Amino acid sequence: MTRILLVDDHPMMRRGMRQLIEMQEGLQVVAEAGSGEEALALVPVHNPDMILMDLNMKGMDGIQTTAALRESGETACILIVTVSDNDSDVIAALRAGADGYLLKDLEPEELVSALLQAERGQLVLSPELTRILASTLRDEKADRTDHAAKLTDRERQILGMIAVGNSNKLIGAALGITEATVKVHVKNLLKKLNLRSRVEAAVWAVSNNLN
Repeated sequence: MTRILLVDDHPMMRRGMRQLIEMQEGLQVVAEAGSGEEALALVPVHNPDMILMDLNMKGMDGIQTTAALRESGETACILIVTVSDNDSDVIAALRAGADGYLLKDLEPEELVSALLQAERGQLVLSPELTRILASTLRDEKADRTDHAAKLTDRERQILGMIAVGNSNKLIGAALGITEATVKVHVKNLLKKLNLRSRVEAAVWAVSNNLN
């Protein structure tokens, strides 16, 4: 069962999302937050596997909340769900550590499909948004390529597996190591590459033929 925290300052949106999610076997909403500040308080209490985060909220917005969660060491899958397809918002969210970026105009079945993809560790980003991110990362290629030389063979191996959509659990099973060990390797390779999320790492790896 994938445990989900909903973070949105519109109660009607949360209610609709909850009803949609709980119709899907294997997904469970364990808590709701109406603000970023409330989300920070609820995460350690409920320990969700996935967090669906609104972008524009009063007080702490979705990007600030995501960044704060990542700074605290939170490893749950964080998906931004928003009406904004602004390039700068997409980049800022992924730089803050979001694992995906979904638009609220998705059809219900498309949203459920995206959540199931995220549950499996796959990228959750529309093709046009992937192009935005890839373009930004290409502009920074030289500096990051130098950092890539510092990756260990194991980190490079795991980066390649992330790029093709493997979750930490699947990577651990394939390599014969624990999921906790995979998380440590992922954290280290993101730091070496100066990246904040698995999505950034995957797009960068594909752009540089490391997958």
